[in-house]
Amino acid sequence: MTQPDESAPMSSSSAPSTPSSAVSPPAGETGQETQITLRSPAELADALPYLMGFHPNDSIVLLALHGERGRFGGRLRLGIPDNRAEWPDVSDQLAETLVTGCAKRGSRPDGIVLFLCQDPAEGETGRQVRERLHPLAQSLRLACGGLDVPVYEALCISDGRFWSYCCPDERCCPSEGVPLALPGTSVMAAAAAYAGIQVRGTLREMEARYAPLTGPRAREQQTALDAAAADLVPRILRGTDCETVRQETLALAGLLIGRFHEAPPASGRAAADERDDALVAADEAAAIVLGLQDRTTRDRAAEWMEGPQAPAALRVWRALARRCVPPYAEHAAAPLTLAGWVAWSVDCTNSGHGSTLWRCVRNIWACRCRMSSPVYIRSDGRPCTAVEDRGSCCWYVDVVAVAGGGWCGA
Repeated sequence: MTQPDESAPMSSSSAPSTPSSAVSPPAGETGQETQITLRSPAELADALPYLMGFHPNDSIVLLALHGERGRFGGRLRLGIPDNRAEWPDVSDQLAETLVTGCAKRGSRPDGIVLFLCQDPAEGETGRQVRERLHPLAQSLRLACGGLDVPVYEALCISDGRFWSYCCPDERCCPSEGVPLALPGTSVMAAAAAYAGIQVRGTLREMEARYAPLTGPRAREQQTALDAAAADLVPRILRGTDCETVRQETLALAGLLIGRFHEAPPASGRAAADERDDALVAADEAAAIVLGLQDRTTRDRAAEWMEGPQAPAALRVWRALARRCVPPYAEHAAAPLTLAGWVAWSVDCTNSGHGSTLWRCVRNIWACRCRMSSPVYIRSDGRPCTAVEDRGSCCWYVDVVAVAGGGWCGA
């Protein structure tokens, strides 16, 4: 996807509850953009995965609209809080984050489109999800309205259907919901395919690729991490051996990246991850994971974010994140940070503006990093290195992404 500021102008709507919004997929080799106009709640619901680069399950998504014709601007996503008591405060924070973030990047939004995406719990229907989340939708609408930015449309997407919280017309938005378009059958899907945009599954599916190993392999990895910690931690703490440990870590990481580069990934995510896991020994993973806890080492490892080995490096960092099993789960911050670097770089190289793959990885990166050690990123969305001034990193990692290339946190 193009960055929001590059989106095409959009036609105005005859009704505020169904804004007419235009989307501009990435420019092709000719440099021309494909303009798409979205005129109904159904088209907005179908476009969401293409705007985000993935299916944002269990998510609040806010999209800013600019100008008389409703050009898409900033995009913000946050997991739906389980505690209903948090909804009013979260709504206020999200509205302020999106509005102020867009203002800093050029102009306040003239309107907002809201999505609440959540699958039904066991024994629950999509319609019941819609009713359960109605107070959250209302809270978000009030928060945005309090900043003089109206919510033109608010949709609940659940169980393959969508419901509008704004449109009372049973002809277009019946109480039983409207089925989503079949994948690949809409105009947006065709335009996305032509532009080379990939929807990389659901956020839950992508998170699973970075989740810690379980079962016997997890126990084997924990044993290896314990042994590596007993060896490396004293050497690091003494201070006199730090540079040697750094060189050993980087040499071993380079060996793994070369090994992955020579073994192309298998087809299918599960098969590819299984093959990658088999390419890494438990003791190798333990040594690299612990060595990467040193920020200088991590920053040097970031040099693999570019060049022909970058895709292999992304696979290595992903495999190492899976090796951060309890009680070493917080150690995943380092390989996740490196995965974020590579994803951003690879997307910039392949598409010219680095958004789709980077947007996917950074959501996973933030979800896990926010539960471990602090990781900082710059206002353009890239992680800060240890040698950079933390004062220039204006946003702290959280699950909120705004305006395509940047991050904001509460």
